[in-house]
Order: sequence, then C-alpha cells, then structure tokens
Amino acid sequence: EKIKGVLTDIGFGLAARPEDADLIVFNTCAVREHAEQRVFGNVGALKGLKEANPKLLIAVSGCMAQQKEIVEKFKKHYPFVDIVFGVNGIDTLPDILCEKLATRKRVLRMPAERGEIIEDMPIRRDSTFRAWLPIMYGCDNFCSYCIVPYVRGRERSRASADILREFRQLVAEGYKDITLLGQNVNSYGKGLPEDITFAALLRMLDAVPGDYRIRFMTSHPKDATRELIDTIANSAHISRHLHLPVQSGSNSILAQMNRKYTVEDYLSLIAYAKRRMPEMTYSSDIIVGFPGETEEDFRTTYDFLEGLKPAFLHIFPFSERPGTPAVDMPGKVQPSVATRRVAELEELCGRLHGAFCAKAVGSEDTVLFESTLRGGMMFGYTGSYCRVKAPYDRTRINAICRVRFGAMDESHDLMGDILD
Repeated sequence: EKIKGVLTDIGFGLAARPEDADLIVFNTCAVREHAEQRVFGNVGALKGLKEANPKLLIAVSGCMAQQKEIVEKFKKHYPFVDIVFGVNGIDTLPDILCEKLATRKRVLRMPAERGEIIEDMPIRRDSTFRAWLPIMYGCDNFCSYCIVPYVRGRERSRASADILREFRQLVAEGYKDITLLGQNVNSYGKGLPEDITFAALLRMLDAVPGDYRIRFMTSHPKDATRELIDTIANSAHISRHLHLPVQSGSNSILAQMNRKYTVEDYLSLIAYAKRRMPEMTYSSDIIVGFPGETEEDFRTTYDFLEGLKPAFLHIFPFSERPGTPAVDMPGKVQPSVATRRVAELEELCGRLHGAFCAKAVGSEDTVLFESTLRGGMMFGYTGSYCRVKAPYDRTRINAICRVRFGAMDESHDLMGDILD
C-alpha cells in the first residue's frame, strides 16, 4: 500500500493487467523458500513482455531484496530487471525511478539498514473498511529458523503520538477493522525515549471513540504479558482473539528453535486469559519437520494442540533459510515424513475449527460484513474470525452488525440472522 501510495503521489495510475503497465513492482517475502521460488518464477515469466516492450520497467522490492546474494542473482541472471530496492527504501522510490530514467542504467541497491522510521509516506489502501497500521519494525529474537532479523533489522518502534494520529484518522475515515502490525508487537516501545509498553499503547488507542475493532499481529509468547491480557479484557474495541504462535509443542524443539519459553509458560498465559475472558479464542502457528524433530516430538505437539483446541492453526513445513543457525543443525527430517506430519495436523486443524464453529450455533456476536457471494448472500467475520453468511443487504456491507448464528454448513461457515 505504501509502494502504491508513493507511486500514485508522483503521477502513476494502477494498471489492470501487466501488459498495460509501464512499471511492474514485485513486493517480496523471504520467510519461506517457496515464496522466493514463486518470485523468481513470476519475474522470469515477464522476460517476453520486456522483450516486446523495452520501455517497461521491472522492479523487485521487499525482504528478498535485503539479501546481498539475492541482489547478485537478479544482477547476474535477470538482466531484464531494472530496479532492486529493499524494504527500507520505499520512500526513495521516486529518486530511484529518476535515476533509472536519467541514466538508462539498472539501479540495483545493495541492502543497507536504516535506523530511522520514515513517517507521513503517502499510502493507497486496498480496502475501505480494513486497515493495516504498522507500530514497529524489525526483530531482536533471532529464532534459529528465521531470516526476519537479518532482512528486517533490529527492532524499531514508532512514537506513540504518530501511531495515535494515524489511528484517529483511520477511525475518522470509517475504517472498522484496524490491525496493528509488527514482527513482534509485544516488544513495542523498546528503545523509545518515552516509557511505554504495547499494553499501554493499546489502552491509548482503545480510548478513541468510534465503531471499530482493533487486532494485532504478530505476538511472541515470551513477551506476551498478563498486563496485555488484562488490557484486552478491560477494553471496548480490542478483539477477543489472540494469535499466539507456539511453533512446537515439544520443549526440546522449542529450545533448539531459540524461542525462549516452554510449553508450560505458554499454557500458563492461555489459562490466565481463559480465566479473565472465557469468550477468548486462540489461534497459533506450527512448524513441522524442524531439524531433530522425532516422531515422539511430533506426537507431543499433536497431543498438545488437541488439548489446547485452538480455533485455527497455520501449519508450515520447516523451510531452510541460508544464513540461519537451523541450516547447520543435525537431524534433518525427510520431506516425506514432514509431508505426512503436515497432513495429520491439517486434519486435526479441520476438526478443531469445525468444533469451534459448531459451538457458536445458537449464540450471538458482532459480524463485520465485507463482501457479497453468489446466490444473494454476503459474508463477514466475527471478532474471533468465524466466517458468517447472511442474506445480502447493501446497507450492511462494511458495517458491524449484531447477528444470531444458525446452522453451520459443510465449509464450517455459520448462517446468520441480523438482529439490529
């Protein structure tokens, strides 16, 4: 959204198709190998388009562009890529384009860390009701499998006054679902001259009057506090849903991952949250096939999740990231074994999600209706991410409505009757 904002601010418009574009920008992710391979495939597919239209500019940005070996790969093997710039260079994109057009030479910026946070960049949001609001950047955790600290840099928090100003503007513009973003939102405030925690920031934002929801991601369990849980419990606008990635249910694997908490620590926080908010729902991330994960470790994780009963699970096979400690760890798990374990957890995930949604039948909750479906229906989500369908009503789109839930269909969607 910031890339589009910067470009539209200097006169670009959005093209409907790649064939119609003067500039194509890829915003990339480096967390998993599959994401990187998709980028190389999609960029490579534009070679013919570039040959047919030599004036077309192709640019690559994002986390992949923060890795020197990736920049060198684009330089050597993708001569039709004109521009490479990192995650910290979005504000410099107009200057980069001017340099490219003036010199007619490729502009491949080698990654460099910038400590300052650039405020007031133009932004072109994709939605009229859902907004993403970054509150901090970078990560200091150095989990042994994760490339993020190496490509995103160390933790840097935005000043609370800047966040509050942008938040007030979003509420005033009618945004209903506002998600606070950070690689580790729970460590917000570290390094700022002001004395503020993430929980304190949430209380500040929650005090803004209006009809909206606050969500946040991503949370690290070692930094999620009881103060955070109390803040959610006492709030008027913060969603009663906590996404708290556990990554494994085995303490030995958590130690090798350098996660700095135990299963017991995790369960203690969840138990406290359940006491404070019985209605609270949970979701989590799991990495399957981490080096050294035995069948016993996997079964321990499976049993842990079956007991935890999260509403949702995001399951990922371990992906080697060059430069991270996990690459050199012994005990590599065979791909076929990892695939089987992923399938087992996906089956468990489906059962748990179905049971979670079934419990909502006959109850009431608020739903933010987002869009229309075929057959005269519309859909939306509760604060805990249950998907709900209801008869289409144009006046209810982008509105938060009180809904009673009827039957659940085969996709685990709830049928809703609007009450207000």
